[in-house]
Amino acid sequence: MSADERRRLENMLAFHAAPTLMGLKCGSLPTFSSQEFDLAEVARMFGGGCFGKRISARFIRRCACRTLIYVYDRQLLDERLSDRAVKEFLSGYGYSPFFSTEQCLDRLCVRLCEKDFPHEIGIFLGYPLEDVKGFIANCGQGCKLCGMWKVYGDVERAKALFECYKQCRIRLCRELENGKQLRSCVA
Repeated sequence: MSADERRRLENMLAFHAAPTLMGLKCGSLPTFSSQEFDLAEVARMFGGGCFGKRISARFIRRCACRTLIYVYDRQLLDERLSDRAVKEFLSGYGYSPFFSTEQCLDRLCVRLCEKDFPHEIGIFLGYPLEDVKGFIANCGQGCKLCGMWKVYGDVERAKALFECYKQCRIRLCRELENGKQLRSCVA
């Protein structure tokens, strides 16, 4: 991968996964073009520990020209999936309360390949449980606020998170513009 290609890849990751890379959010779901990026190189970056021990990735779904990649903070995802209310909620979608984080990710991958989109994915993206439940119960309609996700619960908390994530993205993208490499910026 050329230095220019790597820079474009890092910029895309920073833009689409900054809060996850910086330890603020358990997961992000960027989509990569196989025509634009060497996906084998992307896999090597994550597999080789380029972003430390906390940050990892799963290649979720591939089609002819695009690949969905789940970028996650292992520690934050472990904490999220160990929450009792989250375990209870996910059990309704075939996730055993005894599943490890890896088993939950395996189940999510299976669910993403099914006909209907698995809206429980919001749990894996760090959305508040009440908002994930609200989205499912209301079929995405009637939310109180629409931002990075549809908010059915605490609007003020969501606004604060939206702003925090936006500022995180701006700071990380600015660091890259100033010549830093992404791995030196990651939490």
